[in-house]
Amino acid sequence: MSRANLVVVGDVVLDREVVGSTTRLCPDAPAPVIDVERVDEGPGGAGLAAVLGAGGDVTVTLISPAADDAAGERVRAGLDAAGVRLVALGHEGATRTKCRIRIADQVVARLDEGGPATPRGDLPVQALNALEEADAILVSCYGAGTSALEPLRRALARRAAHVPVIWDPHPRGAPPVPGCALVTPNAAEAAAVSGRSVARPPDLAAELLRRWRCAAVSVTVGADGVWLARAGGDVVRIPARECHDGDSCGAGDRYASAVAAALARGRE
Repeated sequence: MSRANLVVVGDVVLDREVVGSTTRLCPDAPAPVIDVERVDEGPGGAGLAAVLGAGGDVTVTLISPAADDAAGERVRAGLDAAGVRLVALGHEGATRTKCRIRIADQVVARLDEGGPATPRGDLPVQALNALEEADAILVSCYGAGTSALEPLRRALARRAAHVPVIWDPHPRGAPPVPGCALVTPNAAEAAAVSGRSVARPPDLAAELLRRWRCAAVSVTVGADGVWLARAGGDVVRIPARECHDGDSCGAGDRYASAVAAALARGRE
């Protein structure tokens, strides 16, 4: 059986999570003393979307700025371990690191360092070749500049006429190129783009479908699922499976990567 080729394009970060417990406060400040139990880290941003899409009968290539620093090396190691091939764009600045401090299931703080991962230089031939060979493309935008890179946007617009392009947008990122198969904002992102702070998700989905000139827009609304607007069709709600616990961080990446992997396999 031939493997499907999924290409993920976007901004990568290093995600770290410090997990611990607390039973007391600092003597010098009203803050918890956290006893660290473990530290987890791995590719974040578009890197997480790539890792989530890899495996089984799907081969994933990530096109992203990548810095040659210690955090960047740890990102590369995580991608290698997941079987994701990296095509690195030139990178300005240090690798951004996002560190969440967690007590049990509750995030109490997040520390950001470095970045943003602004791309620089020309688009490498390896990136253009990967896009040409893709069965589906996922643009995982985190607002650091990759989705605004003009040579990349031109290549994505050309490929959108031939293969499904799924665009996971960010309020600070560039708009989707015309012809995307699906754009996947959450409700807050959709409202920010529309300029309407108070609007129903189905209305936002229909409005952005017209604005972005794509085949479909899905506005994700957390535990309430997804509102899906399709060209020439009604806006429908797709419920989410009920979940009583767990961390919702990365849910949008999982949703977008699952759709992209399915489309790469040829599923509608």
